[in-house]
Amino acid sequence: MIKISNAQFWVHDQDEALVFYTRTLGWEVRADVTMAEWNFRWLCVSPQGQDDVGLVLMPVPGPPMLDVETSARLAELVAKGAGGTLFLETDDCRAAYDELSARGVVFNDPPTEQPYGIDTSFRDPSGNNIRLTQVLEFSMDRGA
Repeated sequence: MIKISNAQFWVHDQDEALVFYTRTLGWEVRADVTMAEWNFRWLCVSPQGQDDVGLVLMPVPGPPMLDVETSARLAELVAKGAGGTLFLETDDCRAAYDELSARGVVFNDPPTEQPYGIDTSFRDPSGNNIRLTQVLEFSMDRGA
């Protein structure tokens, strides 16, 4: 069987991202390994109690992986939110919104009812998009 173990976000600063995901969101560190000989740090976090999937906080690469110009363009795209989206699910979107707002998360919009549930979004310090959704049960013919 093949399964998803990790997803990845490009981040501008791993230490800043670590503080955001662990202190602000309350997640746990799954791995924080520095390989000095490669000048590389593997940093992986995940929500508490979700041990089977992690989010790797990978620094925007420079040379030799990417040339300086490409690295700068990638960093700019990430800052604009074009690096992808992480979809989180919660049992109570409004309560999670209130709790995370109190911890310093700045949301893009308030929890809003959608055809699929209650939804809101925010960005991490690097600009990555994160959506927070409370999925509501509905019949397959809803909206038809």
